[in-house]
Amino acid sequence: MVYRRLLPVPERSFFLFGVRGVGKSTWVRMMLPDATRFDLLDEALFTDLMGNPALFGNLLSGIKPGEWVVVDEVQRNPALLNEVHRQIEERGVRFALLGSSARKLKTAGTNLLAGRATRKAMYPLTPAELGDDFDLGDVLRFGTIPLVWAAEDRREVLESYTQLYLREEIRAEAAVRNLPGFVRFLPVAALMHAQTVNVSSLARDTGVARPTVAGYLEVLEDTLLATRLEAFEAKLRVRERKRPKLYWVDPGLVRAIKRQLGPVAAEERGALLEGWVYGLLRAHNEIQQVFDAIAYWSPVESDAEVDFVLTRDNEHLALEVKAATNYNTSMLKGLRAIDGLPSLVRRILIYTGPHEFQTEDGIHVWPLDRFHEALAEEGLWPEQKRAMSRSGFEATSQQVRDLDAQ
Repeated sequence: MVYRRLLPVPERSFFLFGVRGVGKSTWVRMMLPDATRFDLLDEALFTDLMGNPALFGNLLSGIKPGEWVVVDEVQRNPALLNEVHRQIEERGVRFALLGSSARKLKTAGTNLLAGRATRKAMYPLTPAELGDDFDLGDVLRFGTIPLVWAAEDRREVLESYTQLYLREEIRAEAAVRNLPGFVRFLPVAALMHAQTVNVSSLARDTGVARPTVAGYLEVLEDTLLATRLEAFEAKLRVRERKRPKLYWVDPGLVRAIKRQLGPVAAEERGALLEGWVYGLLRAHNEIQQVFDAIAYWSPVESDAEVDFVLTRDNEHLALEVKAATNYNTSMLKGLRAIDGLPSLVRRILIYTGPHEFQTEDGIHVWPLDRFHEALAEEGLWPEQKRAMSRSGFEATSQQVRDLDAQ
């Protein structure tokens, strides 16, 4: 089944990055059906363009100003961007430049067309895109990369997918010199999903040098498989942790790297849900402005933590994610600790239980589906919220106490 993606087509030329199988090519065929297309996975075309760079300009000679040209897997031949630059500047041709890795573009020294093309990203499928097919259990177990989600045997495809990544993204691009060391590194890094990254510890566990591990982390980010989330400096008269947290792009992918594709264990669920929510926030940020910056907050002197602090227009919104189905006040520890942050306009606890309410000290407690709706309807920030007339939204103090006692 093909799911319609929510990402709109930019008006001007753009790069679109995303992991293999996320649906970039399918999306561009649906959204730009009349575009001229160059697929650099076509080995004959790839070889011709590598041997004769001027050929690309000749092939574009019949394109009219304002028409679209799609270049798929553009990272395989970064030199084409010189001609793309000229075509945009001199002829007004518009380009959709698709890639599964930014590594070769970065190492080739290109400036990504110096602002002449916007940069966009495509993420695994969101609940708004899955519609009635959304199932949290399946999402946390197998992820929502379309190539995997649409497969009859998701486990088999997911296992093959990790091998495809190693072969085509690492070996083909010569991204690492010590491939065995990188293979040892991957499952260790997968264990760090939703945790702070200690490069020295990773180096010891992997058996490679610290600078090598630092390079491996860059490879994960360049190939779009993982990202590091920086710590937020709240300046609340507490010393805050500085190390970033590591998040993989998809829960199914991180489980496949660990070779754990059975039913999701209880000890996995919290990190998988937290990482998935982070990906969901980033996916919706590509569609509408959910935030200008995102970070996590964790003071050194206590075990209080807030999973995500979103910043927009110098205002902050704090989000805490819990996999538990039953609410209790211990879930609010981090959100209460950050209450003194200047310009903090909303605190939200997201959990997997059914009840929605607001605590006496102003913390919003949302079931997961309420969070989905808020993102899809741009209602995460207070000024965007819908009328509070939904049945059961405002809980009384007694209701809150009753839930806490469960």
